[in-house]
Amino acid sequence: MIGHELGGRYQIIERIGGGGMALVYKAQDILLNRYVAIKVLRQQFVNDEEFIRRFRREAQSAASLSHPNVVSVYDVGQEDEVHYIVMEYVEGQNLNEIIKERAPLQVEESIRIASQIADALDHAHHNQIIHRDIKPHNILIGRNGRVKVTDFGIARAVTSTTITQTGSVVGSVHYFSPEHAKGVTTGEKSDLYSLGIVLYQMLTGRLPFLGESPISVALKHLQEEFDEPRKVNPMIPQSVENIILKSMRKNPNERYQSANEMLRDLETCLLPERRLESKLSFIEDDDEDSTRIVPAIKPMNKAQSGGGSKLSRDNQANEERSEQKKKKSSNNAVLWISLTVVLLLAMLGVAWYVNKMVTVPEVTVPNVLNLNEADATAKLTEMKLEVGTVKRLYKEGINEGIVYEQSKSEGTTVKEGSSIDLTVSEAKPPLKMPPLTDLTYAQAVEQLKPLGVDDTRIRKIEEFSGDKEPGKVIGQSPDANSEFDPAADDIVLKVSKGPENVKMPNLVGKTQAEAEALIKEKNLKLASDGIKSESSFEVEAGLVIKQWPYAANEDISPGSDVTIFVSSGYPPEAIEYTYDVPVAPAVEGGKSKIEIVYEDARGQGRKWGTKTVGKAQYISVTLILAPNKNGAVSVHRDGAFLETYPVSYIDAKQGTVPIVPLPDQVVEENTDINTEETIPDTGSINSGTSGNVHASSADSSAKAIANAGNSKAKKEKEKAAKKSEKNNK
Repeated sequence: MIGHELGGRYQIIERIGGGGMALVYKAQDILLNRYVAIKVLRQQFVNDEEFIRRFRREAQSAASLSHPNVVSVYDVGQEDEVHYIVMEYVEGQNLNEIIKERAPLQVEESIRIASQIADALDHAHHNQIIHRDIKPHNILIGRNGRVKVTDFGIARAVTSTTITQTGSVVGSVHYFSPEHAKGVTTGEKSDLYSLGIVLYQMLTGRLPFLGESPISVALKHLQEEFDEPRKVNPMIPQSVENIILKSMRKNPNERYQSANEMLRDLETCLLPERRLESKLSFIEDDDEDSTRIVPAIKPMNKAQSGGGSKLSRDNQANEERSEQKKKKSSNNAVLWISLTVVLLLAMLGVAWYVNKMVTVPEVTVPNVLNLNEADATAKLTEMKLEVGTVKRLYKEGINEGIVYEQSKSEGTTVKEGSSIDLTVSEAKPPLKMPPLTDLTYAQAVEQLKPLGVDDTRIRKIEEFSGDKEPGKVIGQSPDANSEFDPAADDIVLKVSKGPENVKMPNLVGKTQAEAEALIKEKNLKLASDGIKSESSFEVEAGLVIKQWPYAANEDISPGSDVTIFVSSGYPPEAIEYTYDVPVAPAVEGGKSKIEIVYEDARGQGRKWGTKTVGKAQYISVTLILAPNKNGAVSVHRDGAFLETYPVSYIDAKQGTVPIVPLPDQVVEENTDINTEETIPDTGSINSGTSGNVHASSADSSAKAIANAGNSKAKKEKEKAAKKSEKNNK
């Protein structure tokens, strides 16, 4: 399915979940340019026509719901054998993942989530839609904290075929209501029972019923009682436990009558006046199937069964009537005597009780408030009063073991021996530190404030982190879920500053490969178009000319994008020209040190080097010329400036650079060499730079022109000498 375009509109991106009947994919709605979630039926259900029909009907019913806490259904469709539902995509986690990560959840967070679920169910129930599969897996929590209930109506789309395929009831047995487990019709109250289990699991971190098989779990829903939430987690307020106890009653009539009623209870259960309310109690009805005592039936004797004559029967009847009269008379006498005795005893008892009450002396109840329990007990005993029930509850500002409430106020007159109930302060119950990692610092502080932590006790330490983005909490003290005293303990939050900065390396002058290796070594990266080519006169081809946007040794964050500019060599319009510079020693026959400095497109004051010469000669200097930059060669002899020879780009391009003759050489007037001849462009291309003119052939021609006159005369003399030598031989 990945990459498939479903319905010509939805581009499947990735699989994000799945259950027993469907798979869920993240997709792109090409038409509206938004992400959606697509639920696709598994292949084993596509041939069940009844299932498909009910599936579509229930999906359409769910699509009719419009509520901020219900996942919206956008579309229902079919492509070949693929049946799908298009829904709102919620970016975040499902409640089951959150419970696994950090259960038990804080009471406030659990109530907030349960309230939004109840609100969603209230809206659905008003639209005659029963969810039937409320469980943490079907509760999505967005990144903004918004709760979204999904999978409305899908649980109903199950046939007998699908049940027999699995061999068990389809659904989530750990969240079944008892009536669901029985297989009878389920309604609104079944959803509320499941919501009670979800709230139980959020606050305790475990399920109320566990078993080795789904059937054993279902039987426990029907027959057994679960561990009360406060026995598992004493931090749960009694008002919250009452909601769980009421929503999870096995008899639907004893549960909340509607989701709205449960929602109102959830919204008020954390008010101060409700936190210490009394525990709910329920009247247990007699079981119709309980054992009952049935009177035995007396057997009939033979006379009663019909043997003997009519006369004997009449005599026997008269005798029985006589006997019954005697017994009745006797019984009446016994009854009257018994009543008389009972009446006399009652009168004596009343007289004794009245006498006792009248004669018992009265005492005044003393004030035992602000005394420790032992002193309060002693003081009441001294007044001949008894200590009744002692409640132990934490009270802000009252030390442990101190009496802060008594059932009879000071000065009240009571009989000796009366009981006085006391309420004694106990130690403040330890709080558990909530997990704060991955929250921003501000979010962490907001979670700590309701626990009574003062801002002055929260200390922020910033540290570098390569894993967490800046501003996120990466560590805490005390640790998550450890006990702490919000009034006394200091809270330390380590907050990410992001990855530690690195020094930007110097890439200029490096080859492209060397630059890329340095970027990778420093945990940086090339930008998407991070390698740019640029011509240069100063930097040879293949080397980095500059780096952007960070200079060398600048502090930057790891992972930053870097762009490098790599030299492509000289620009196409540039040419490489070799110019022959005439030099000679200062004194004929002597030696002079020649130093040559030149300038061209690469810059000024470039040193060619030095050479010691003992005769007149040419020194070849290679210049790089450009349309906007001519060249020049300066000659120094024995430390003194001698001459500068300019070289024009246009002359070099056209091959018309003037040839300077060697010192003390003169061109004969009668030479037949045309000194004005244009030096031909040989068309040679330097292997290093494309399009540059190579002028070595032209230079050779120029030398010939300059030396033509003297060379001819010299050759004639050498010819004559050789002829004379031959004749002598």
